[in-house]
Amino acid sequence: MSFLTLDLNLLRVFDAVMTEQNLTRAANRLAMTQPAVSNALKRLRESLNDELLIRTAHGVKPTQYAEEIWPAIRRALIELETAIAPEAFDVARAHITFQMAMADATAVLWLPDLINTIERDAPELNIRMVPLTTRDPRQMLVRGDVDLAIGFFPGVTEQLSGSQTTSASPIHHERLYTGEYVCVMHKDHPLAQEPLTLDSYCNAHHLLVSFSGRAHGLIDETLSAMGRKRRILLTVNQFFTAGRVVSSSDLITVLPRHLIDSTGMSDVLVARELPFQTPDVHVDMLWHERDVRNPGHKWLRAHLVKTAHDKFSHITEASHKE
Repeated sequence: MSFLTLDLNLLRVFDAVMTEQNLTRAANRLAMTQPAVSNALKRLRESLNDELLIRTAHGVKPTQYAEEIWPAIRRALIELETAIAPEAFDVARAHITFQMAMADATAVLWLPDLINTIERDAPELNIRMVPLTTRDPRQMLVRGDVDLAIGFFPGVTEQLSGSQTTSASPIHHERLYTGEYVCVMHKDHPLAQEPLTLDSYCNAHHLLVSFSGRAHGLIDETLSAMGRKRRILLTVNQFFTAGRVVSSSDLITVLPRHLIDSTGMSDVLVARELPFQTPDVHVDMLWHERDVRNPGHKWLRAHLVKTAHDKFSHITEASHKE
């Protein structure tokens, strides 16, 4: 293969398919038909002498060679786009709808400030909230169900940082702030009157916030490593519900400290230090490669990062001190 004879348009198709991991979505993005995309990939395969992308039941899977060359092709295309079509974005005139996924308590923290900014600076911008039902929203982003996900996604961001993977990922992330887990109960609970011990914690009845409904979480993994377990009497999928139930029962739960106020029951709840070590609660923002250069999406991400710095930097500082 001679680079001089290579049709560079094929690289745009390759980049779109690698980004979307799906021929139909790539075709829609490129304003092409799916057969045209398939034909372009066939020509590129012949030029590069590699299968590049293999069909699977869920889309396409890149070969090792495709994963190796994609980052360089992506960077080159971005540089060309920047040189030929510089960005021009006026948020005051932008007609955009963003779909965002986050837990109910997280939304309570973020949405008021975002809505105030939109009403003041971006009157034609709309937000649509989508339920967050998983600790791994990558497929929601890949499918285009949401434009942005915010939350605690243990394991996901470690993989995206490259410590556990060698392949390029279409998902990007940025850490917004870091908090800590605490045990939460109503202020008249018997355990609220004395230091919380491992025995008293394990002997209590527990409520677990579980997006999937599975009655096993990070705390249970920690306890299992110590040869202990707890009785989970109830699982719920909302932090607001957790606050309501715990405030009027003898169940106890574990919540990120910074989410207690968003339950609306902070005046009757108390927090106690857990009698064992737990990982920090890292709140991250995730988005898809397709939106990296989108000026509206960049504006939204920049606003959220600024909000995190202005409103939540004290949470991260307090967590680091402890």
